[in-house]
Amino acid sequence: MATKPSIPKGTRDFGPQEMLRRKYIFSTIERVFQKYGYQPLETPAMEHLETLTGKYGEEGDRLIFKVLKRGAELERALEDRSKGLADEALRYDLTVPFARYVVQHQQELTFPFKRYQVQPVWRADRPQKGRYREFYQCDADVIGSTGLLNEVELVMLLDEAFTALGLQVTIKLNNRKVLSGIAEVSGQPEKVVDMVTAIDKLDKIGREKVAEEMRLKGITEASIARIAPLFELKGTWKEQRPQLEQWLASSAVAQEGLQELSFVFDTVGGLKSAAVEFDPTLARGLDYYTGAIFEVKANEGTLQSSISGGGRYDDLTGVFGLKGMSGVGISFGADRIYDVLLETGKFPAELGSSTRLLFANFGEAEALHCLQLLRAVRDAGIAAELYPDKAKMARQFKYADDKGIPFVAIIGEQEMKDGTITVKDMKSGEQRAVTTAGLIAAIA
Repeated sequence: MATKPSIPKGTRDFGPQEMLRRKYIFSTIERVFQKYGYQPLETPAMEHLETLTGKYGEEGDRLIFKVLKRGAELERALEDRSKGLADEALRYDLTVPFARYVVQHQQELTFPFKRYQVQPVWRADRPQKGRYREFYQCDADVIGSTGLLNEVELVMLLDEAFTALGLQVTIKLNNRKVLSGIAEVSGQPEKVVDMVTAIDKLDKIGREKVAEEMRLKGITEASIARIAPLFELKGTWKEQRPQLEQWLASSAVAQEGLQELSFVFDTVGGLKSAAVEFDPTLARGLDYYTGAIFEVKANEGTLQSSISGGGRYDDLTGVFGLKGMSGVGISFGADRIYDVLLETGKFPAELGSSTRLLFANFGEAEALHCLQLLRAVRDAGIAAELYPDKAKMARQFKYADDKGIPFVAIIGEQEMKDGTITVKDMKSGEQRAVTTAGLIAAIA
């Protein structure tokens, strides 16, 4: 007996209904990107392994999907393991390939360069609810500018996109300079990456597990005790800022980060549907962030993971040979947004079908007659189709019901003689006769 086909764990097929919903998410976000002046870009699914490694931290590097060498190259690598079995990889995110693109095409670009990108990425992760090995990201980045107005604009863009999707969200902000300052006052500034990586997991594993991870990374008990005020911070940004300024007074880089945060909070103003708050434990565990960091959580549904995030990176292009090219960007997690919209019933009802009218098929003569009308209906911008086979009406009506087609055009021998069309409303069951000229108006 043949084995039932399947797909790899952490990947999914998307049927027509799911694709209509996904396209709704993509098109909604893309419209906002374009409204803010971002231009589209695509990069290859594969990058050179050296392009990706060393950009995401130790944990991120472990999740890169490596692509084995092929043919004779693989045979040579198997004989001599020092050469490595892989020299290419599936992209882990869209930001590092974007930085590579900027360096490679710098002479062709106008800076500041604002781009958006909607493509899949891959992580060799353990699949679980809301976490996939293959998923889509919708990124917007501006590179070639250090102005904090970019951060302000991205907060406004996030608010507008989620407003358009009908979701209430909270935009959490922090600054990696503040976290670097915390590492300074802890007495172990050289452990900033390990400290930040652990702090980023606070909402998932709790304070005790964070402290345990820090110990495993060589952070001393004295340093862990010195950062205790971080976990005690409460209240709004205005209430927390004086406490942070006093606690981190000895760190110049922390004071700079606090000033940058103040500019964003003071300048953003009123938003449409998003709340903005300071989260002192937000770290975004990617090594390349250097300034502002963003994370968005849905205020609705049961999904606890972030549905968008991003931050400022001052020299990501520097690793590719182009120094001093600061950028800042955000990424929408389309798959998690899909899950929230589905759970909360926020997808528009009219996305159920792309076809609005089905012509019933009574036989060859009637079908040929319908083809002429079908062409006119499509020319009017209405999605329509002709049932391809002569079949019982019950079967054709079921086809329309199953696909969510709202109207069926019935043209039998008598209708052809009379020059009329019987249009059935599949929801109400009502039928009415219209002329050929009145068909389009009847279903519009």
